[in-house]
Amino acid sequence: MKILHTSDWHIGRTFHTHSTLDHLRVVLDGLVEIVRDRGVDVVAVAGDVFDSATPSADSYALLSGTLQRLHATGARVVVTSGNHDSATRLGFQSEWAGLAGIHVITGFDQYRTPITVDDEHGPVHFYGIPFLEPALVRHHYPDELLKTHEQVLGLAMRQVRTDLAERGGRSVVLSHCFAAGVAASDVERDISAGGLDLVPVSVFDGPDYVALGHIHGRARLTDRVRYSGAPLHYSFAEADKPRGAWLVELDAEGLGAVEWVDLPVPRRLSVLTGDLAALANDAEFAQAEGDWVAAVLTDQVRPLDGMRTMQARFPHCVALEHRPAITTTPAAATYAERVQHKSDPEIVAGFLEFVRNGVGQSDFERDLVAEVLARAEASA
Repeated sequence: MKILHTSDWHIGRTFHTHSTLDHLRVVLDGLVEIVRDRGVDVVAVAGDVFDSATPSADSYALLSGTLQRLHATGARVVVTSGNHDSATRLGFQSEWAGLAGIHVITGFDQYRTPITVDDEHGPVHFYGIPFLEPALVRHHYPDELLKTHEQVLGLAMRQVRTDLAERGGRSVVLSHCFAAGVAASDVERDISAGGLDLVPVSVFDGPDYVALGHIHGRARLTDRVRYSGAPLHYSFAEADKPRGAWLVELDAEGLGAVEWVDLPVPRRLSVLTGDLAALANDAEFAQAEGDWVAAVLTDQVRPLDGMRTMQARFPHCVALEHRPAITTTPAAATYAERVQHKSDPEIVAGFLEFVRNGVGQSDFERDLVAEVLARAEASA
């Protein structure tokens, strides 16, 4: 059996205020082509289908169209909800979708009844564990201590292992969580009040494969426990992370080959560093003219209208940071001590040098300051 592990579609998310729907449509079309060309039997989507609990009509349309195209390939689809999703909205009419082989699992205890898909070697049971917020599920299990995600997922996995022992066969678990051993970027929303709630990989002992979601970069925790990451770049922190999915094969004995398959990148991300004149003119940066661009300007003085200048060459420049190549360390003395014996022109000159990281006045500025101070003194 061939399984395509994907997650974190985040339909509806913006990138620096720009809609990503058109780019995500290109990526998901590429995913459908992989499913068709590689003969995938089951597509496993491990949470965060939408970016918001209240998706737009266009977001629903993109999801609906993608699921229709996946269904047309003959593949089954197993989807779970993540911390960004509204379980109620994502799961609306899921019982009808299940009749078409598109299984959307959002109920807090739906994982206890797996989706079973047969191949020539027998059954494969898919246990979809939606994102389970401890505060919202603990009242269903009054005899269990459920304060952390580790405890909640520990309970869920014990129930999975008990059910699997009775059913027999091979198994796949889908879960949306922050598993120990991976690093977050700046886009994964904290999934517990008061800090990150890590789940040890040992919690997922038992199944032949565990398809994880939540982290936006691919990660292999063990041969059988992996993150696929998001299919589209949603942050410059992800610029160096590949976009794709895991193609997992189960043979008669369990886990077989696992292969990474790349997805299209509609527009690359580039972080460019240099002074404004170099970025705006040098040929070495020409390859980034069609990219999403974040510019780090190293000019000693913050350039005026830097974003406009950058966008004249890089139309998709969306972020600008001023990081001078040379910085000065302020003196230990107080401001009053530093200016105690200085004239007004010296005070102004020192201030300008301080705020401009060591760059002093030009002749024009020096003359202008002298003229203004002279007028102020004459009118006093």
